[in-house]
Amino acid sequence: MFDGIATHYDLLNHLLSFNIDSTWRRKAVHCLKCNPANVLDLATGTGDLAILLAKHYPHAHITGIDLSEKMLELGRKKIQKKRLENRISLLQGDAQKLPFNNGSFDALTVAFGVRNFENMEKSLYEMRRVLKPGAKAVILEFSLPKKQPIKTLYLFYFHRILPRLGKLISKSKNAYQYLPRSVDSFPNPEAFEQKLLQYGFKNCIRQQLSGGIAQLYSAHVADGRDNN
Repeated sequence: MFDGIATHYDLLNHLLSFNIDSTWRRKAVHCLKCNPANVLDLATGTGDLAILLAKHYPHAHITGIDLSEKMLELGRKKIQKKRLENRISLLQGDAQKLPFNNGSFDALTVAFGVRNFENMEKSLYEMRRVLKPGAKAVILEFSLPKKQPIKTLYLFYFHRILPRLGKLISKSKNAYQYLPRSVDSFPNPEAFEQKLLQYGFKNCIRQQLSGGIAQLYSAHVADGRDNN
């Protein structure tokens, strides 16, 4: 599905979110508040977050992982254009079976990817496994607003307008019907925080963005990662 919309993915992200997604990604980068040497960006897509990370943390090497090779191809072109080939590596891989040793990374980011993982529990375990003790994970994900009138406006746009615009531009009917379905079925923010704690993270902090349209989660790897 993501291979099929790859060429329109960046345009649609910015257009359908009124470019608010760029602001959210910048907040995720600043949320790390550390000086990492090696950062893993899961569900990296076309590399937007990886590029921001490389610019903000000039001494870090960023590894981006995604299942969609066509998305990665576009990401590599952007990275080459910005002359960041020595700072960012994009690899095809599955979040449920990450090709890295235990404790390989100082930090980890995921932007709008966790809800797409086929098995979220396996992916959370893998995220914890590849992080060093005390390392930080930052997760940016959509959520459903609770307050009115933003809830009503958001649901109307998300379920009625967005799928039609997405289909018109991308020529893919399923992709932009899938988006609201995936958000609807994702655990609520409190439940997702509990998932993080269950799979070996601690000190979970959540920041609500744009009235609850998105959530920014941060947490650290608990000591004794293999005790679960």
